[in-house]
Amino acid sequence: MAQSLLTLSSEVKFLKGVGPARAELLAARGIHTVEDLLYYTPFRYEDRTRVTRIRDLVPGQTTTVLAKVLTCGLMRTRTGLYIFDLAATDTTGMLRCKWFNAVYLEKRKIFRQGQRVFFYGKVERDPFGTGNLQIVQPQFEILPESEDASAESLEVGRVVPIYESVGTLGTRVLRRLISAALAGLGAQIPDHLPESIRRKNQLVERGAALRQTHFPDGARPLEEVASFRTPAQLRLIFEEFFAVGAGLALKRRKAKAAPGIEFRVTDGVRQAIKQILPFHPTGAQKRVLKEIADDMCSPRPMNRLLQGDVGSGKTIVAIQAALLAMENGYQVALMAPTEILATQHYLYIKNLLAPLPYSADLLISARRAAEKAELKRRIAGGEIHLVVGTHALIEEDVSFARLGFAVVDEQHRFGVMQRFRLIRKGATPDVLVMTATPIPRTLALTLYGDLDFSVIDELPPNRTPIETRLLFERDRGQAFEFVRERVRQGGQAYVVYPVIEEGGKLDLKPAVRMYEYLSTTVFPELRLGLLHGRLRSEEKEGVMQAFKGGEVQILVSTTVVEVGVDVANATVMLIEHAERFGLAQLHQLRGRIGRGRAKSTCLLLAEEPLSDVAAERLRTLTETTDGFRIAEIDLKLRGPGEFFGTRQWGIPTFRIANLLRDQEILEWAKREALEFVAHPASRQEFEAFVSYLRAHWPRRYGLAQVA
Repeated sequence: MAQSLLTLSSEVKFLKGVGPARAELLAARGIHTVEDLLYYTPFRYEDRTRVTRIRDLVPGQTTTVLAKVLTCGLMRTRTGLYIFDLAATDTTGMLRCKWFNAVYLEKRKIFRQGQRVFFYGKVERDPFGTGNLQIVQPQFEILPESEDASAESLEVGRVVPIYESVGTLGTRVLRRLISAALAGLGAQIPDHLPESIRRKNQLVERGAALRQTHFPDGARPLEEVASFRTPAQLRLIFEEFFAVGAGLALKRRKAKAAPGIEFRVTDGVRQAIKQILPFHPTGAQKRVLKEIADDMCSPRPMNRLLQGDVGSGKTIVAIQAALLAMENGYQVALMAPTEILATQHYLYIKNLLAPLPYSADLLISARRAAEKAELKRRIAGGEIHLVVGTHALIEEDVSFARLGFAVVDEQHRFGVMQRFRLIRKGATPDVLVMTATPIPRTLALTLYGDLDFSVIDELPPNRTPIETRLLFERDRGQAFEFVRERVRQGGQAYVVYPVIEEGGKLDLKPAVRMYEYLSTTVFPELRLGLLHGRLRSEEKEGVMQAFKGGEVQILVSTTVVEVGVDVANATVMLIEHAERFGLAQLHQLRGRIGRGRAKSTCLLLAEEPLSDVAAERLRTLTETTDGFRIAEIDLKLRGPGEFFGTRQWGIPTFRIANLLRDQEILEWAKREALEFVAHPASRQEFEAFVSYLRAHWPRRYGLAQVA
């Protein structure tokens, strides 16, 4: 394909400099077209208008140096540490660059004498040299030996974009390819952001935004470029958030337009709810139940997210809403991510419904085939009014006579499509999505922007705040004695481990081995139980019932107790290797205690030295029990991509926008998107943008169709 015919939709393999091998590398990163390539934006910039001469270097400064390689090689210290040591010079002096354990630099012969290289990093004094300066672990870019002036102009004497490598394609290659793509497109870069939105918000047009984002012309201060706040960068960030906001608004409007079930709150509903309530509800629970009931009584399908911290009473609210559906003649399905949680829900619900004429049952894979077949028959026949289950609920052979209300618990553990498969078991059932993992507002706006929100922000009365203490290996005896004393006083305890049995991580204490050690050596006078994911379903249930009944005083467990276990008499939790757990997981685990009136204590037993991130996680746990604050800190520590683990949870993949850095732009773009969908400037402009979204939404943002 000739360069003059290059368009945004052209396959990247037609770009000069991209052969089959490079096209394959780019495709693995999701870069298939020229447009994809242009949205592979820099993650930082280097100011090479002021490359520092070696004689002008100052210890402590972070800078860029252009120098020639003098010598280089791999050396090994007496302690066995490999160091790749390189000496580089310019006309003013010599600099050493060192990389620890970078054997690959030697094996791949990355550096050669005479090469011109940009080194970027923090300058410090070389403790082993005679007055020399060094940069440890510098980033580097090797300039080719034969370089034409136009290519060098991309790398010298300007603010230079730095890209994350794509396989073996380094930043210099990517810089060339992007420059070639921009040159090949010329001025023909169509802009799909509605013109009315561009004008109202004074946004630059897309072509200029892309050029200035990749190759800043020096008109803006470097600080503005580095913080992604130039008009060009703001335009691209806004564009991404606007597209997601508009897409979610369209999904929401489409869902609201569908005919739903118009439930009615009758005296029978009120009486049934009064009969099952085990305690007086909190103000927050009453408010949330009214929001849900109002939604269920509307003629449109409900799609609502119920957030509440661990122990806030989400389940009882969901059951009251389920009674509204059952009193109106409909069935209810509650899907949980694990068999333990599903079983706990089932036993709790069965007990609550005992005074009422409704049948509940449990559908999990562990049940015998004949039992499951009979249960599925009764569900299809409408004999089961409320069914609790795991993924088994969404199997093809499960059908409902009249599904009217679906509850998805711990939604972030399910894939987006799994929720849809449950919903499709009914005509247009009302849907309540619950999570005890508080979702920071920035993620909620993008992940659940098509749902209405309810938040239980109040814990039930008579709950004593949990005290959390950080201990280290030297405090192990003190921790065990604390557990023993609490149990002697009549309480119960959890001891949690991150792995089940001996495996690759020999530095971790596995639950099975430690259960034997604790039972025979540490707490021989106490009754211990063991719970982990590889036990058969009936074994798990037996252990849990023994713990609930007080027969087991100390439960040694893996993270299977993270959700769904509710034992009010458990007042202490000891978490071994606490530094190995994520912040949200630690908070969830801690939520298993503090469910009664007695003072509860969580002991975090960690091994030193702690990384900075691990130290921050553990410090946060000792300072607060506020799940929403913890979630915000967790998001900052891990980043949006890791907050829920994988793409399957439906988090959009942003190319330049950053949910942490760009929160204000997200709010701004979302407001504009909602206004545009509700009141577009013209029908033609609206339809053109919706058409663009339909074509780009699924692949670009990893989300389902919008309209």
